[in-house]
Amino acid sequence: MPAAGLAWLPREELLTYEEQARIARLCVERFGFRSIRITGGEPTVRADLPTFVGMLASLDVDLAMTTNGVRLEELAGPLAAAGLRRVNVSLDSLCPETFAALTRRDDLERVLAGVEAAIDAGLDPVKLNCVVIRGVNDAEVVDLAGFARARGVGLRFIEFMPLDASGEWSHASVVPAQEILERVHAAFPLTAAPDPDAQHVEPAQRFAYRDGRGDIGVIASVTAPFCAECDRVRVTADGKFRACLFALDETDLRALVRSGGSDDAIADVLERAVAGKWAGHRIGRADFVRPPRSMSQIGG
Repeated sequence: MPAAGLAWLPREELLTYEEQARIARLCVERFGFRSIRITGGEPTVRADLPTFVGMLASLDVDLAMTTNGVRLEELAGPLAAAGLRRVNVSLDSLCPETFAALTRRDDLERVLAGVEAAIDAGLDPVKLNCVVIRGVNDAEVVDLAGFARARGVGLRFIEFMPLDASGEWSHASVVPAQEILERVHAAFPLTAAPDPDAQHVEPAQRFAYRDGRGDIGVIASVTAPFCAECDRVRVTADGKFRACLFALDETDLRALVRSGGSDDAIADVLERAVAGKWAGHRIGRADFVRPPRSMSQIGG
């Protein structure tokens, strides 16, 4: 989070729950989507989020959410009751000072309480997401692995991508996934994990602890791109459809929905947008162009 913060969108520019649910329904009914993830910005700042979760849960999909965890202590129970199945909590540091520097919030204890609340609410699996940045939090890799093991939750280490809101990304700040694995393996020996359930396909390479106490994953978006296997698309909070996290163009679904577009018209736009998806993001190439939106504006 940059020190100056980010601009808030006017409420009327955000898709309503009904508009989002309609787009989600079309993705499920017309294109066979099996999973939906609620992301952000931060989804828990939206009013009455359990109502929206209930609307999506009625589609009978694998329904997950990614959150900063600040409000999870109070919301985990209602969200689980509404039909949320699993949750990822962003946790980049266990050090209060580092956490506050990264998030601009002194809320580490609230996030940790949110993780415990998610476990108690029966969300399964509960996973932690950690973006590893050289010289910032990379010294905590083993500590974070130990924390996750002790609580029986999953952990996903993510290579630092050029989507930070402050625009300070550089190759020197990337800690390669292989290095992360080597550090964890030295403390907690790892072995290759079995193939995940087809319903829970994810971009992470998974590794199990040899002692059977859970697993970790690494998402090597920078050093080992998985563009050829990527099957994810995104709809931003303001109704823009993106076929790639790093896409430079977007398709305006909000305008189509609010102008009375039919289900057939919306489905046709979605199909054409995915058909035009590029081959890969080209991070590290001379012709790479950074997207104008940061991750917090796109949704993870």
